[in-house]
Amino acid sequence: MKNKLSIFIKTAGLLAAALFAQRGTAQSFGSSVATFEAPAAQYFFNQYMANPAMAGIDSGLHIQASYRRPWDDLPGAPVTQVFTADGYWGKRVGAGVHVLNDEAGLLQRTKIALTYAYHLPLNTSNTRHLHFGLSMALQVQRLNTKDVIGDPDDPAFGAFNRRDNFFESDFGMAYTDEHFTIQAAMPNLFGHFRDEYKNLAGTTSYFGAASYRILLNGALNAIEPKVSYRGIKEADDILDAGAQFSFLQSRLNVFGMYHTSGNFTVGAGYQYNRVVALQGAYISQASGLRRIIGNSFELSLQLNFLRGAVRNQ
Repeated sequence: MKNKLSIFIKTAGLLAAALFAQRGTAQSFGSSVATFEAPAAQYFFNQYMANPAMAGIDSGLHIQASYRRPWDDLPGAPVTQVFTADGYWGKRVGAGVHVLNDEAGLLQRTKIALTYAYHLPLNTSNTRHLHFGLSMALQVQRLNTKDVIGDPDDPAFGAFNRRDNFFESDFGMAYTDEHFTIQAAMPNLFGHFRDEYKNLAGTTSYFGAASYRILLNGALNAIEPKVSYRGIKEADDILDAGAQFSFLQSRLNVFGMYHTSGNFTVGAGYQYNRVVALQGAYISQASGLRRIIGNSFELSLQLNFLRGAVRNQ
């Protein structure tokens, strides 16, 4: 027990140091609104979305698609589509592909990432692991001149769209055992050193999370409280706190997260025969944007092959 506690404390310290090394002069969380909200699926349904170290964290192949849009059909309102596929390929190696497409007003951002992950066992019973992940990505940002109200031939539009596509990198770490999951990630590493992207508002600059899975007997078979911390460029950091409740041998789950940006996320999921899983989520708008943009909904579908197990279930 002492050995396990020692490993846990050392790992937590290492992940915390990696996370807060990037904090620098970031603002305190909670008093302003970020322009980008994380997909609801990244909290419990598909943690690979937030951390490349989670690619192939369990056996099998997992394919997922998520779609998020505002509840009201407002012109130019943000729409997010995410596709991921990841799996464990043997010899402690996991791999994945992550495709993100964001559209907000005239701006469209697409990111395509390939991920390599290494899962290091810490004990002979194979219940405790350290996980490391690295993604190499291509980012494309364009303005949709077809929807411009004005002169689409404005030189400013042309100059923006003539910018070169650029490569990016994401790095992540995690510790897992039968109950704990502790993780830290640094997305968009190259952007920290590019002057033209250092002040790109609304993107995540660092991410950390910790959760503890409580196993129970009965219809309610697990409770997993979770906190996460997100650094947002040109905005205040955001703390997320909530929990997921799993029922009927994890076939059904409900979850909720409160965000210090002044909004909340609630949702429910269901899996059939440990192969198909579906999750729906309702996301209220951050306090400073409620008069501009309405609340959002998100739908996620996951298919699991080879092993047929839903991650974190």
